[in-house]
Amino acid sequence: MKTKYLHTMVRVKDLDVSIAFYELLGLKKIRHYDSEQGRFSLIFMAPEGQEDCPVELTYNWDGDDELPSDSRHFGHLAYEVENIYKMCTHLMENNVIINRPPRDGRMAFVRSPDNISIELLQAGNSLEPAEPWLSMENTGHW
Repeated sequence: MKTKYLHTMVRVKDLDVSIAFYELLGLKKIRHYDSEQGRFSLIFMAPEGQEDCPVELTYNWDGDDELPSDSRHFGHLAYEVENIYKMCTHLMENNVIINRPPRDGRMAFVRSPDNISIELLQAGNSLEPAEPWLSMENTGHW
């Protein structure tokens, strides 16, 4: 019996804001589906060259009162990045809070606009610990 990974789905409150956030992470929109009857949109986003590993953003047109205030029970999405310091700097420059800074040169956590925990992992070996990351405290929870 064979199993194939398809996607991970997360509900979003503001489609444009969420798409912009995932674009900051380097993901691109690969598919868009609108259901007039169901009154929802599905946006699939993935890193370039990894279109077979998308995240599905589900947006309910009439709002979604069932979104929990803290999506931590979900776990997290994880993405490998070429340079974790450059990625975290890029995110901070775009007003994304680094909840768990990459003090170890290896791992950081941020939150999406919908409170989804995103783990960023350095490709290959950890980078040499460096400021400002080394002395930066955690912000909130991740």
